[in-house]
Amino acid sequence: MGTPPDPHTGPAMPFARPAFAALLLSLALASALAPARAAAQEPTSWFFPDGTAFDPAIPSPEEFLGYPIGDFHTRHDRIVSYMETLAELSDRASVQTIGYTHEHRPMPVLTITSPANLNRLEEIRVAHMSATESPPNEELPVIVHLGWGVHGNETSSSEAAMLTAYWLVAGTGADVARYLDEGVYHVEPVLNPDGRDRHTNWANMHRSEPFVTDPLDREHNEVWPGGRTNHYWFDLNRDWLPLVHPESQARIDFHQSWRPHVVTDYHEMGTSSTYFFEPSKPVGSWNPLLPERLYTDITMRFADDWAASLDSLGSLYFTKEVYDNTYPGYGSTYPNFLGGLGLVFEQASSRGHWQDSDHHGVLTFAFAIRNHVRTALATVRVAVEERAVLQEYQREFFRTGIETAEAGDVGGWVFGDAHDASLNRAFLDLLLRHRIRTYELSSEVEAGDHTFAPGTAWVVPAAQPAYRLARSIFERTEEFADSVFYDASTWTVSLAYGIPDGELGPGSLPLGDEVTAVPEAGGLPVDRSSVAYLLDWRDSGAPTALRALQAAGVRAEMSTRGWTSPTTRGEVGFGAGSISVPVGIQTISADSLHRAVQAAAGAGQVPIHAATSGYSVAGADLGSRSFGPVRAPRILMPIGDGVSSYEAGQLWHLMDQRIGQPVTKVDVADLGRVDWSDYDVLVLVSGGLFSGARLERLQAWVREGGTLIAVRTAAAWAAANGFTPNVAAPGSGGGGGNAEEEGPTRLPWADAGDLQGAQAIGGSIWAADLDLTHPLAFGYTQETIPVWRDHSMFFEPSANPYGTVAQLTDDPHLSGYISEANEARLAGSPSVLADRLGGGSVVLLVDNPNFRGFWRGTTRLFLNAVWFGDRY
Repeated sequence: MGTPPDPHTGPAMPFARPAFAALLLSLALASALAPARAAAQEPTSWFFPDGTAFDPAIPSPEEFLGYPIGDFHTRHDRIVSYMETLAELSDRASVQTIGYTHEHRPMPVLTITSPANLNRLEEIRVAHMSATESPPNEELPVIVHLGWGVHGNETSSSEAAMLTAYWLVAGTGADVARYLDEGVYHVEPVLNPDGRDRHTNWANMHRSEPFVTDPLDREHNEVWPGGRTNHYWFDLNRDWLPLVHPESQARIDFHQSWRPHVVTDYHEMGTSSTYFFEPSKPVGSWNPLLPERLYTDITMRFADDWAASLDSLGSLYFTKEVYDNTYPGYGSTYPNFLGGLGLVFEQASSRGHWQDSDHHGVLTFAFAIRNHVRTALATVRVAVEERAVLQEYQREFFRTGIETAEAGDVGGWVFGDAHDASLNRAFLDLLLRHRIRTYELSSEVEAGDHTFAPGTAWVVPAAQPAYRLARSIFERTEEFADSVFYDASTWTVSLAYGIPDGELGPGSLPLGDEVTAVPEAGGLPVDRSSVAYLLDWRDSGAPTALRALQAAGVRAEMSTRGWTSPTTRGEVGFGAGSISVPVGIQTISADSLHRAVQAAAGAGQVPIHAATSGYSVAGADLGSRSFGPVRAPRILMPIGDGVSSYEAGQLWHLMDQRIGQPVTKVDVADLGRVDWSDYDVLVLVSGGLFSGARLERLQAWVREGGTLIAVRTAAAWAAANGFTPNVAAPGSGGGGGNAEEEGPTRLPWADAGDLQGAQAIGGSIWAADLDLTHPLAFGYTQETIPVWRDHSMFFEPSANPYGTVAQLTDDPHLSGYISEANEARLAGSPSVLADRLGGGSVVLLVDNPNFRGFWRGTTRLFLNAVWFGDRY
């Protein structure tokens, strides 16, 4: 972008006019635009309380950007530049880049405090981290993290971040001096840079003069997928616990290194709403693992000041009605597990520059920004005033956590998968990023119906500073204060990973050495073979290695049976679905093959073994008919209007970031251009479905040998549209999940939300029985796997006795809220169904196998459908 136009005169005009009529027209337009333009351009002083003064040597955001805040949406790179300028010009501030996004945008944090504090910042950090678990140090400042804009199209937050940073850096007077002396403020102005720029470009490219306030205007209605999410269309406000993305990983590293006392999380909501600040809905929205004092005392010390700050503007607001604080993966909840106070703020959104609304008449971008600025200033003020209380609470938090653990009936948790080293490393990485102390298992133990052995299992003691966070990761939840949830009702990460785990009783734990780093993958150097190279499919790194082999032009075979082969490293057992790379059938040289196999082992971080003979020690020989070629899949996934961007993004991220497998993403409007002979696999996520001639063509493609993989509501659509001769659509008749319901009952309208919400399946975890002999289940070693369910579709088992691959058990509940009525219906409900249509195959994944990118335990079902979907 070049030099912006003068904000008071608009774009420069040519000196000469071709006709007098054109001159009159331009004058008329200028007259009409003047009031709207002037009203949009609020001066910097308008955002702050009367009497606020600033150092003239520090440029305001308006002076730096060349336009008033609220007149345009500010691009991320300009926000970064402003933070850097503040740090360059002021001895109160320093800036650092804590990470980079998928699109390689920097993630800046501007740290602001007094010059004296800034000169000893690392000393303060070290002393503060020590003080969270030791006697108080009254001289330490309060640590406040001001976070803004995790949802990219909730853009008033990051504009407010610039103004708040300006106030702290350039503000004068005794009050600001005190705040700087007694506080350290980390300003993270954009938590989702990729999503923000997606929306910023949209809003600015459709910006009109005068502003168009009609909600139907294109400015206020982003195209799919919108700016809320990150590059892979994930909601980063759900990722603070799973840590799937680099944005979250960098952010948690920073938070864990500082443990702030107060963390703000600024959002926007519907245009016709007002403003929300905490306290949130009492009791039911509180996480039961956290001290009740957090909600009844610590939060309430701030609420009066937030109210006063908005009352002074005449801005309306509400509290105590919605927004739960239960899930540790929220930006306003995760800090609570570090002994801090996480706070969510929600402002009605103009979703553009100006928009008509019920509450505000015309809601302006600047108005939304000002409200956020005022609550931020109040937060800083109260944090300093309550500094001693916040410091004492954080020390109490860690002390009582350890005391609670020591008095409890759980001494710790043991986990580990004897066959899946890649899964073990991924889970260890997650625990270490959350600073959860983890130890090698020193002796064999039995727990949770599993036997764990040293070398493939680890122990997490309950009695440690991160007790509450560790318990959140391992604990199954069955009791709830409420039956209506803003999001998921459970988040047991060990179940999400599908990793065997169990509770250990109190007392002495079988602890070996503490784990300080994720173990390196073992056995990666690959010996040469003149027979075949062998890859065990039970390791979740195997699909990545297979993809690397196929990308190098290597031919691979899969066995439908397990076997044991002699190798250069002794006899090695392989599970069903494992891969053989016969040397003799390749079209590349032996040297090139060995290099490709070695590179694949590194890509998947898995051992690949060199067979010394095709004659197996046990099971099928390498030339058996149980071995057959594995296709190199060519995958197409429709995206666009009507398609779930979350589900599409989850599968795109899986194939991109973890497997390295290209997926062709085609907008639904362009499906008519598809040559179906170019693809082997079609993935349909919820929404964006076919009809008419396209439906008939898709059916023909499947009959000709294609593989259709349908997820969640797409599974119901496929069953209802003739793709599954042996599987009926949900609700089409029969017993099980389609029991007749009682007739209508008269109920109070005021209770409708709670009663209907109580019957919703809002995210819970269930045990499914798995047919380990089916190609879709190859690589699994346990017959029972946890599945995630967040819908109310109830299928019947397939009429084909071999077609119900995964089915919920008779007593399936593992964790999360469920009503009694739905629990009864879920028992025996299929989760994965496989059918044939002509020469092709159809896979129905009733439950999302890759929920939010961290549900690794069922990811293998999807990957098996991609590579082995033509083998049943």
